[in-house]
Amino acid sequence: MDSVTQFALGATVGAAVLGKRLGVRRAAIAGGLLGTLPDLDVYIPVDDPVESFVGHRGATHSLIVHALITPLIGEALVRSFAKLRTMRPLAYAAVFLCLTTHALLDAMTVYGTRLFWPIWDEPLGLGSIFIIDPLYSLPLLVMTIWAVFRRDWTERYGKVVKTALVFSTLYLGWTAVGQQIAEARGISYLEKRGLPTDQMLAGPTPLNSLFWRLISVDGSTYYHVYVPLLAGIDSITAYRHQRWGADIQCWAEREVAGSGVAATLADFADGFYQIVRRDGDVVVSDLRMGSYPQFVFRFAVASYADGVISDKPPVRLPTVRRWPGDMDWLVAGVTGARMIRPKEEARLVADPRTQIASTEAGVTNAC
Repeated sequence: MDSVTQFALGATVGAAVLGKRLGVRRAAIAGGLLGTLPDLDVYIPVDDPVESFVGHRGATHSLIVHALITPLIGEALVRSFAKLRTMRPLAYAAVFLCLTTHALLDAMTVYGTRLFWPIWDEPLGLGSIFIIDPLYSLPLLVMTIWAVFRRDWTERYGKVVKTALVFSTLYLGWTAVGQQIAEARGISYLEKRGLPTDQMLAGPTPLNSLFWRLISVDGSTYYHVYVPLLAGIDSITAYRHQRWGADIQCWAEREVAGSGVAATLADFADGFYQIVRRDGDVVVSDLRMGSYPQFVFRFAVASYADGVISDKPPVRLPTVRRWPGDMDWLVAGVTGARMIRPKEEARLVADPRTQIASTEAGVTNAC
């Protein structure tokens, strides 16, 4: 999640656990700082942009590491505040909760979090909440701002802070339910059209949990399926895209099966990746984050010239995140209206009201 939300979550947890003993303001500030500690890994200098990308949310987000460092940070907290010296277990609990809620919240996003490093190095990511979701963040942010202007604990604040934490937790639960509903509807839509459903991923579109995007991968083709929860199956739209073109197909399949940079990115994306040729570069994109045609994490990993592909040091490319018509399309989807996304209109899959260009067919395997 975004850093503001993580600070607000830590501050609200800190206020709930320590506010009565330490004072609301001090407890919230301490909790907010603790809640941001796991993200300090972004400041670890790494020359390789791919290593930086796949290495984030590693050791500093591990629940095992949190358990090991809690006594160290907890003791520092106890020694910093005299009021906590007779309440060491409570201080330790606050530290552990502020750290672990950060990691667990990150694991609800699609990026993935190595919760059990170093025992298990696989990142876990449910993908049921967008990286910024106002409905989740606002109650926590309100409690944080309130805490900054409040010194002493009151029963009223105690009730409201608990209510905010309960609401935010229930909202996370709703996103998991919404994800299952969206996935079921998307699968039904694809199956009725004879389209693949073997490898699928469902995640919310930006800033909400009512309009969902499903990614279905099928060899050299992938599909975007947009599912508004406030409407029936008739409001669903699907778009067909190429994961790679015929000009780089053999290279892409070989590299992904190997152990190089492309394979690292493809593995981290859990198979939801695209490899395309752009302006003399071969670019690998993580399909899970961002939107077509420029996803958030995309890397130029090779050069292409006269049909020859040559290795090059990987470079992360800048990304355009908003396209004309996207805001109207997003609002329509959230409210349950059917609207074709302008940037993907040419890729629309045929249904009773639409057609798709024949050039959008998948690539025939020539390797």
